[in-house]
Amino acid sequence: MYHSDTRLMVHNALKRYSIGDRTEGLKLNEDGSLTLYIQHDDPGGEKQSNWLPAPEGQFYVICRMYIPKEAALTGAYRLPPLTEKQGH
Repeated sequence: MYHSDTRLMVHNALKRYSIGDRTEGLKLNEDGSLTLYIQHDDPGGEKQSNWLPAPEGQFYVICRMYIPKEAALTGAYRLPPLTEKQGH
């Protein structure tokens, strides 16, 4: 998570600058999928474990894949799109 204007990481009270497979406490959905909350305001409750704090203004997200599988290298795998939830 980076500020668009400064290109620096977004400082926050959680001291969380990324979410990955080693992020402690992530909560999976019942179907095994993972919902991340990339937003400025704390989503509260159990959602906080999957929250990546964003700045109030514009930002950009980078996805890094370490030792990617073949599907990622060939383009067969596509990351799910970021979607904006109404009221957030």
